[in-house]
Amino acid sequence: MKKIAFIFPGQGAQYIGMGKDFYENIAICKKVYQSASEITGIDIEALCFEENEKLNITEFTQIAMVTTEIAILRALEERGFHADVTAGLSLGEYAALVACGAVKEETIYSLIRKRGIFMQEAYPTGGAMTAILGLDAGIIETICEKTEGIVGIANYNCPGQIVISGEEKAVSEAAAKMKDAGAKRCISLKVSGPFHSPLLSGAGVKLRKELCNLEASKPVIPYISNVTANIVLESSQIPSLLEKQVSSPVKWQQTIEKMIQDGVTDFIEIGPGKTLSNFVKKINPQANVFNVEKLEELEELVTGKNVTSSV
Repeated sequence: MKKIAFIFPGQGAQYIGMGKDFYENIAICKKVYQSASEITGIDIEALCFEENEKLNITEFTQIAMVTTEIAILRALEERGFHADVTAGLSLGEYAALVACGAVKEETIYSLIRKRGIFMQEAYPTGGAMTAILGLDAGIIETICEKTEGIVGIANYNCPGQIVISGEEKAVSEAAAKMKDAGAKRCISLKVSGPFHSPLLSGAGVKLRKELCNLEASKPVIPYISNVTANIVLESSQIPSLLEKQVSSPVKWQQTIEKMIQDGVTDFIEIGPGKTLSNFVKKINPQANVFNVEKLEELEELVTGKNVTSSV
């Protein structure tokens, strides 16, 4: 019997036009965008569908991405698809909270709007992120620990791909040491801040005040936290985990491994891009991976044609 996981991508996959075909053709998807616009006071439709400079600014990116992911989620549910477990990478974790029934859709819009602003305001100068390819996680961790300044792992994405984050000088020095230690490539990322590093803890502190009033319910289906890579069983755990998530490493590889260990056979990536699908296939080449980014991909999923057997 198949066991299905819904997985949601994070910031960086956004683009103008994402979700537009769902908005124009499925009533429940249009309602999602309209609801998000009304609650946040932002024209989400214009932000996602019309040429603009705001979409790549964090405080707007986050609400646009989560709204699009929830809209596509609703389309999947309407077609009869339901997950046995869910998770999202960084920002995508908020869509996963809706998918697992722990937080109401309307609550997520308000929370994400504030999270985006807090993270935008918290960006310190001199921060950086670098992707390290082809080097063992243990070596990367050791080098980070021995490098002067603030630098550490931000993302455990998949075997052979780890992202480090922190102060620009410390990240640069650590990356040079990793190259000497055998890393195949060290790629500086064009990001607006040192995500998932202690430098973003200020955003977490501000977020904590909002999370104290978060109305969360016991997850209806298992949801896996970025911070622990473990299943969250109680609603009381959610606020502290979301606060820590802003400045803690995202344990994505460990999350997928946990899902596979628990019997997940099919992964459905919901939202822009195929980044998570690529990660899953590198973690387990035998996994069945589906993408639902366009309406036509949903139709292919319904007919059984949308499956990635190799990436």
